[in-house]
Amino acid sequence: MTSAVAPRTQQAAVFVLGRRWRRATLILHIIAGGAWIGIDVMVAVLVGTGRFATDPELRALAYRALAAFVVWPMLTSGLVCLATGLVLGLCTKWGLLRYWWVAVKLALNLVLCTLIVVALEPGMDAVAAYGRGLTTGGEAPNEISSLFFPPAVSLTALTIATVLGVLKPWGRIRRRRPAAAIGPRQREEAP
Repeated sequence: MTSAVAPRTQQAAVFVLGRRWRRATLILHIIAGGAWIGIDVMVAVLVGTGRFATDPELRALAYRALAAFVVWPMLTSGLVCLATGLVLGLCTKWGLLRYWWVAVKLALNLVLCTLIVVALEPGMDAVAAYGRGLTTGGEAPNEISSLFFPPAVSLTALTIATVLGVLKPWGRIRRRRPAAAIGPRQREEAP
């Protein structure tokens, strides 16, 4: 009687979270993602108000509010999402780079957080200055005309991340086995 041991197909999590901690981390992850989406909706409303409102004082207020209140709450919610996502990836069966949907969500989060710091935050001084000078008829800087893109890109990416988190599509990421792990017969048959 021989017993065959099936090869282990999944790596164990780095540290296994207990049920309560996993749920608490998942809840915090969902809340941070919801806050991030809410902040993006607020940005879209402020951008729309700044662009299409007829009252110059209301437009000025919208731009000043964008400059004062958008970057740090958005970055904070993005980093909380990133941190809780890393904990969930490292401490659950999903892993960080084991499933395509997790890897794509991780990449989206990293790209969006980077864009906040690199593309959005540096232009906020010009947006605030334009908001202060709007009632006097100041010229709109380039940062104003491109304000449509941050909420559009971010809301699209966050919607994709939400759908991926719910549907969990595409399956596992296949890893290539090293040449040493391939048996001699398989090596002869390889092209």
